Amino acid sequence: MTDSKYFTTTKKGEIFELKSELNNDKKEKKKEAVKKVQRMVIASMTVGKDVSALFPDVVNCMQTDNLELKKLVYLYLMNYAKSQPDMAIMAVNTFVKDCEDTNPLIRALAVRTMGCIRVDKITEYLCEPLRKCLKDEDPYVRKTAAVCVAKLYDISSSMVEDQGFLDQLKDLLSDSNPMVVANAVAALSEINEASASGQPLVEMNSATINKLLTALNECTEWGQVFILDSLANYTPKDEREAQSICERITPRLAHANAAVVLSAIKVLMKLLEILAGDGDFCSMLTKKLAPPLVTLLSSEPEVQYVALRNINLIVQKRPDILKHEMKVFFVKYNDPIYVKLEKLDIMIRLANQSNIAQVLSELKEYATEVDVDFVRKAVRAIGRCAIKVEPSAERCVSTLLDLIQTKVNYVVQEAIVVIKDIFRKYPNKYESIISTLCENLDTLDEPEARASMVWIIGEYAERIDNADELLDGFLEGFQDENAQVQLQLLTAVVKLFLKRPADTQELVQHILSLATQDSDNPDLRDRGFIYWRLLSTDPAAAKEVVLADKPLISEETDLLEPTLLDELICHISSLASVYHKPPTAFVEGRGAGVRKSLPNRSASAAGEENTSVPEATVIPNQESLIGDLLSMDIGAPAAPAAPAPASSNVDLLGGGLDILLGGAPAASNDTAPATAAAGGSAAGGLLGDIFGIGPVSSTNMIQIPKITWLPADKGKGLEIQGTFSRRAGQVYMDMTFTNKAMQAMTGFAIQLNKNSFGLVPSAPLQVAPLQPSQSVDTSLSLGTTGPVQRMEPLNNLQVAIKNNVDIFYFACLVHGNVLFVEDGQLDKRVFLTTWKEIPAANEIQFNLHGIVGTADTVAAKMTANNIFTIAKRNVEGQDMLYQSLKLTNNIWVLLELKLSPGSSDATLSLKTRSVEVGAIIFAAYEQIIRSP
Repeated sequence: MTDSKYFTTTKKGEIFELKSELNNDKKEKKKEAVKKVQRMVIASMTVGKDVSALFPDVVNCMQTDNLELKKLVYLYLMNYAKSQPDMAIMAVNTFVKDCEDTNPLIRALAVRTMGCIRVDKITEYLCEPLRKCLKDEDPYVRKTAAVCVAKLYDISSSMVEDQGFLDQLKDLLSDSNPMVVANAVAALSEINEASASGQPLVEMNSATINKLLTALNECTEWGQVFILDSLANYTPKDEREAQSICERITPRLAHANAAVVLSAIKVLMKLLEILAGDGDFCSMLTKKLAPPLVTLLSSEPEVQYVALRNINLIVQKRPDILKHEMKVFFVKYNDPIYVKLEKLDIMIRLANQSNIAQVLSELKEYATEVDVDFVRKAVRAIGRCAIKVEPSAERCVSTLLDLIQTKVNYVVQEAIVVIKDIFRKYPNKYESIISTLCENLDTLDEPEARASMVWIIGEYAERIDNADELLDGFLEGFQDENAQVQLQLLTAVVKLFLKRPADTQELVQHILSLATQDSDNPDLRDRGFIYWRLLSTDPAAAKEVVLADKPLISEETDLLEPTLLDELICHISSLASVYHKPPTAFVEGRGAGVRKSLPNRSASAAGEENTSVPEATVIPNQESLIGDLLSMDIGAPAAPAAPAPASSNVDLLGGGLDILLGGAPAASNDTAPATAAAGGSAAGGLLGDIFGIGPVSSTNMIQIPKITWLPADKGKGLEIQGTFSRRAGQVYMDMTFTNKAMQAMTGFAIQLNKNSFGLVPSAPLQVAPLQPSQSVDTSLSLGTTGPVQRMEPLNNLQVAIKNNVDIFYFACLVHGNVLFVEDGQLDKRVFLTTWKEIPAANEIQFNLHGIVGTADTVAAKMTANNIFTIAKRNVEGQDMLYQSLKLTNNIWVLLELKLSPGSSDATLSLKTRSVEVGAIIFAAYEQIIRSP
């Protein structure tokens, strides 16, 4: 007989029959009745039947010694207690009694069930039984109680803290039973993530870590995962401790469970940052990391995919780990497509001069497979190899030409797209193949391939005799072309005209007419008008702009931003490492806002890696010194731009205005910041007029007047007035010391307390002896490399001044504008990408009043104060300024200022990973914008 009968409509009297059986004196019948009720509970969850009417009768069955029956009753209670909270109270006495039962299984069952019943009235009675179970003599009861503390914290966090359960939980970390330790660690991790402040409520120290490492060897596999995840959140106090932890964790790499292996790798990847100064040990550890990663690739496809996504992160951070393991990433015929594509991506990341021949041979083989998507990726991978490994570029181009000769349509089109990128990377080197590309012009039907071919024709028009005929052929169906192709056609024809004006005048007039009069695409129209005005006003300037040298394309355009990569390394073996997104991007609620980051490398390593992007400083909490201000270092674009002549630093066409719209050629005007350009010496005025950005006037950095920091009555006659300023990239404390006492003052010295931005004096305080009634001005230069501690407010600075009279203490507020560094200008594309990546929850809006001047004067003021205007647009009559700035601790802030011409009010929108700095930025912005 099956259980299907429980999913049918309830028979007349069925509930009554169950009630009778539940109240039967015979234990067997009662047991069968409870089983039947429990099956109905499971069925009811599926078809909507309600058996809550049996609640009092089921509760009566709790008074039994039969463990199986008791389990079924407790399971019923967990399902229905929330809908019957008043009835659930009836079970409290039995729970309390069962918590003192002689059978440890019943004690554990009782405390587990009480923890799962999310009813406030029950929770009140849970504290005392839970306290006893945490000290129970049986380890099974203790480990169950440990998990119950985490469940209770989720219901009432204040109760857990007030009742001292956190301290008891921490004591369990020293338990003799490894499973108790593992569950205590799991519970503490859960509680730390659920903490409202996002800060750990229980700090780990060396002694605790040592106990966890001892328990690690004897735990079950999931217990080991909990302990390893906890170790990943601990930062050793020195290299010696880090080495010791590494040596004790390394055996976990040989574990059969993939979760244990990945968790161990996560801990070791973090510790490698601290051990960067010890080359020999790091080298040895790196060699040990490769075999377990390779072993994971022999698992089933789903596990392989998770392993590959994690390996992708590891290879980006430390490519040397798997540099000799290229063959394991070669694609197998029976691999699912998602595994094939991931392997392909890792192959490119590991490609170097020593293995490029092997890689190219594989890729060429892949390009002949039947899976179209995979073939396209393989062809693109060949192009990426050419860009990444320069000595192999010629061989890659030769391979692409061989593929073009196959005449397979989609292969040819992908090859042309990647060859266009190769031309951008290696200008004037492989142009001899253009004739071969032109032979395939008629077969191109995909927008990206057609746009790439048009770009090649326009860029090398002087080398293609019939370039005008080829482009004219495209114009016949201009209105039917994709917007991406239309934009490239417009640019290519203008390039052709500038190179061969005599015989292409009619062609350029034709396309300008099509673009400006017959098109309803605003991007195409705008670009057409720009070209038309450039060509009609100053052809020489147009030539300098349109034919300017373009920056070389990036070697690795798809690398993750360094700070995001560091965060994802801390989330190896979790969903974040599979999605390649931080938890905040897909998790809502508790724990989502807690951001992890790799520790700073040791000083010795820092000296070796001068080229690395500076790590964003995390500002610790004033009480616990645990970082809670999130930082983000966007860094520069992936590849440095090639040096361009001073008169041609505007590139309207290298990718076009559509690039600034995130690659969507037909995007509407209000989707994102569009573009800002600054003309060179030849065309600066013209371009400024076109884009609505006037020449930046020479505006000085704002000077905020001094205020009294230490009044004479509190300084025993010493009065200090001061302000902060920024000069030549340095922060200064500008102070005036006045002696209002009757005696001379000498021996001045200064000390700053730990603060949010690590400000410390970079030189001794220089103040000459002060005679009575005498004043003296002094400037103290400040560095930003001191110890960091979060202050309230963030820009609060506590100062101690010593002289021959006494030591005086006062606090002052650092002006936000002095913390804005000179290299805070983002690339337009990085700005747009970052704006989209930062969650909407991290956007803050402020209203500004009493603004005087136009958008141009505001932009000029801001630029003088290291707030850089990235782009300017006019949307529905409102001027929009898109700006960026970087603080001294490498926190980036993105700004959008909305101004209405003729109005003195404006709206400032601010986006940053560290929303806590918003108040400082706004205050500084308001001071600057209102300055004369």
